[in-house]
Amino acid sequence: MLRRDAKIELIKRAPLFAHCSKSELGSVALVADEIDMAEGKVLTTEGDPGREFFVLIDGTAEVRRKGRKINTMSSGDFFGEIALVSNRPRTATVTATSPMRLLVVTDRAFRELMRKMPSIQSKVLAALAERVPADGNGN
Repeated sequence: MLRRDAKIELIKRAPLFAHCSKSELGSVALVADEIDMAEGKVLTTEGDPGREFFVLIDGTAEVRRKGRKINTMSSGDFFGEIALVSNRPRTATVTATSPMRLLVVTDRAFRELMRKMPSIQSKVLAALAERVPADGNGN
């Protein structure tokens, strides 16, 4: 099991949490569950609704879009953070290519945390605003 500080170090890499203080990251870490996945397990499926955010602790995963491999992820990589704040479908399929350990934050746990800690909510919204183009057309 990861210590709280180790969870914080992994979670703070996600741009969604870039503006959060160590204390706020600690609150996110408290709702992050540590799970094991077997090789071959599909973690997300392109087009499906997303309901969780993942951080890889150990192991590797392959990312495919429209059937084509577009990336390989390993320890410290993360995916699915947009699922915490939007109802958009998954943009890729992610499959474990080795046994894995992951941190998982569900959308339900995240929404409850936002309700209890509005300071995190405003910082997450600021981080999202930074990622959205000013005119909505990529400019």
